[in-house]
Amino acid sequence: MTPKRLTIAAIGCGSRTFIYFELAAKQPELYEIVAAADHSPARLAKARALSQNPAFREFHDDVAILAEPKLADLMIIATQDAFHFGHASAALRKGYDLLLEKPISTNLRDVLALEKLARDLGRRVTVCHVLRYTPFYRRVKSIIASGALGEIVSVEATEGVEPWHQGHSFVRGHWSVVEKATPMIIAKSCHDMDILSWLVDSPCTALGSFGGIQHFRPEKAPAGAPKRCTDGCPVGDTCLYNAHRYLGDRKNWLEIIFDRAKTATDAEITDWLRTSPWGRCVYHCDNTAVDHQTVNLNFASGATGTFTMTAFSEGRDLAIFGTKGRLFAGERVKKTAGCDLVVEVFVTGKLERVTIDHEKDGWHGGGDAGLIRTLHAEMNKPRAEDMESSLQKSVESHVMGFAAEESRRTGRTMDLPEFRRAHGG
Repeated sequence: MTPKRLTIAAIGCGSRTFIYFELAAKQPELYEIVAAADHSPARLAKARALSQNPAFREFHDDVAILAEPKLADLMIIATQDAFHFGHASAALRKGYDLLLEKPISTNLRDVLALEKLARDLGRRVTVCHVLRYTPFYRRVKSIIASGALGEIVSVEATEGVEPWHQGHSFVRGHWSVVEKATPMIIAKSCHDMDILSWLVDSPCTALGSFGGIQHFRPEKAPAGAPKRCTDGCPVGDTCLYNAHRYLGDRKNWLEIIFDRAKTATDAEITDWLRTSPWGRCVYHCDNTAVDHQTVNLNFASGATGTFTMTAFSEGRDLAIFGTKGRLFAGERVKKTAGCDLVVEVFVTGKLERVTIDHEKDGWHGGGDAGLIRTLHAEMNKPRAEDMESSLQKSVESHVMGFAAEESRRTGRTMDLPEFRRAHGG
């Protein structure tokens, strides 16, 4: 029997929606893209082209699309963080199930309120914790489930944001000012909180965290560095963060923030950089997002974990220590052992080296493609709580992240059940 197609609309037409539209359009037997809302006519035109649907409808904002009768089964919410709660709440009340970009919201009280609203209305919400859908993490999960490592005792995870990415997104960009967006541990690393919760498969009961801004500060600026890269910097030729790289080897990043990146001349891009936030010197910004943070975690099972986010590495690394064996995986293993992960079984001393076939569709190591490939089945599961990254499951990572930020700011160890209750959970 041919499955009923899942119809899709979107509020917010940025890079995330474009990736999901492109992937969904490759599976026309499962999905039909019917509408989108965005302030930018150029982005709506791109969304229309990706939809491959002559009847695609365009709306200039969220109010306009939500004023219509329900247009689709599923609404993608891919606006800026501060708008997620309002847009998601309104779409749920209109009758839509959701594919919701992380973070769920910029504060825990709203995260928990949205969870309650979805439950009360009987709606399904999949949060875009795309790492769960990557071949890499699915292989790690299957090894744990096989029992090869025994009982998990401790876990170590690291996320290297990469210096340019830190400068682009968290010093110059949309997530640079925590007070206007989301703490770094939520904005960037709620993926990692989610993965740790998923792999350990036990609630986090307590945590403590440390971190701050060590490098992207005015006093770290090279001598004579102006407020903008376009003002003639004496070290521009050797600076890792020179904004003129948007015209060269970092032009793919420009496409995320400048709609005409592919067609504009170098002179037009340079003029844009003269006034754009992305033309500023990274040492002379208003950034409040941390460039490094460490979290120590305690789980109900008795397992412990550590997580480190740093701007000054690239990619993710993972070590899992169990009673029967241990697993090492990620970028460092790839560079030193030439594979994606290594498993050692204690009783035999056997080492297994595993290489994973990484998908190329979208970013996140194939996670975007994996999410869209399974989304139709996920939305048709009998119970919302059985979904792979349901709202109910994804709330756990947000409780961990917001508690970590509270610990970092106050120096206190956080009791997570108590912290959740204090925020209405």
